[in-house]
Amino acid sequence: MLKSLFNWKVLLNLVVAIGVFVGLVWLTFRWLEYHTNHGQEIPVPNVINKSVYDAVKILEDTGLEYEVDSAEYNPKYKPFQVLKMHPLSSSRVKPGSLVRIVVNPRTWAPITVPDVINKYSGLAFQRLDQVGLKIGDTIYEPSIQKDALLRVLYKGNAVNPGSRLPRFSVIDVVVGSGPMRNISIPNVVGLSVKEARAVIARSLFEVGLVEHEDGSKDESDIIYYQDPASGDVRDQGMQIDLWASKRTPAELRAKVEQLNSIYRMKVDTSLPPVRYEEVPNYQEPNYEPPVAAPVPKKEVPKPEPAKTEPAKTTTSAATGTKPAGTTAEKPKTTATGNQNSGSKPATAGNTTQQPAQKPKAKKVVVE
Repeated sequence: MLKSLFNWKVLLNLVVAIGVFVGLVWLTFRWLEYHTNHGQEIPVPNVINKSVYDAVKILEDTGLEYEVDSAEYNPKYKPFQVLKMHPLSSSRVKPGSLVRIVVNPRTWAPITVPDVINKYSGLAFQRLDQVGLKIGDTIYEPSIQKDALLRVLYKGNAVNPGSRLPRFSVIDVVVGSGPMRNISIPNVVGLSVKEARAVIARSLFEVGLVEHEDGSKDESDIIYYQDPASGDVRDQGMQIDLWASKRTPAELRAKVEQLNSIYRMKVDTSLPPVRYEEVPNYQEPNYEPPVAAPVPKKEVPKPEPAKTEPAKTTTSAATGTKPAGTTAEKPKTTATGNQNSGSKPATAGNTTQQPAQKPKAKKVVVE
């Protein structure tokens, strides 16, 4: 085994293999040195604050590659002025290395117009200012959308949301001032549906119900009836209903009369006009303090005349005395005849009995 290892043929093959390996490694490193310019470095020139055209020419003459990038516009520097570079100047790089330079753009980058149409003008102005647009003139236009932003104008032309404009551009805005009052309604009878839509839109009205006689939606049908009628006055934005047919209005006279009976009220002018009278203003009643009721006077009873009892008689002739327990009362009488006679018993001719009292029966005791 050991003798076979130290055979000259084996040793020769081993030496040859080692030599081939060392040669391949040496050739690989030599190729890398040649391909990567090993040991060859050049300084990076300083191109900051130069124009991009001069910076590119300097880098090309030095044998370096370049890449140009734009930063956010800075008004403190000139347009296309080199602001930054990487690697930095005075650095040493191999020939053909890439140098990245940052250039100030010519102006602000364009911005996107936000969607502020039909939004409240106060919020729309704030949004436009946030993105960097300056508002110039504010134009007020009659519209049912009061205080709403209707259009955005740039140099007199309408700008749609999503369009790109230079930053800090001056734009004009159109704001609704409210609907117009008492506008005369146009006459669209005899026009096609398409033409009627255009006329109604120009008159600041809107198209309401469009009823076709045959149920189709042909825009070439002729308008034979409209409501409200032409000549009436309405506010801006009111709807106008249309009836259309392929026949002419003269051929649909019966249909027109039927619609008139529904949508046109005939006022009877033979009746006297209604007279309105002004109602006097209501006056609140004046409330007086209550008057105290008078205190009733106390009545003093009148003194009654003295009552006299007539002489009592007894049935006992012997004694002439009134027996005990045999008292009797006579009815009370009032003297009406002779006032100077004193208290005498009233007679039958000149006395009146009191109806309120009834004489009691006398009790006679005989001993």
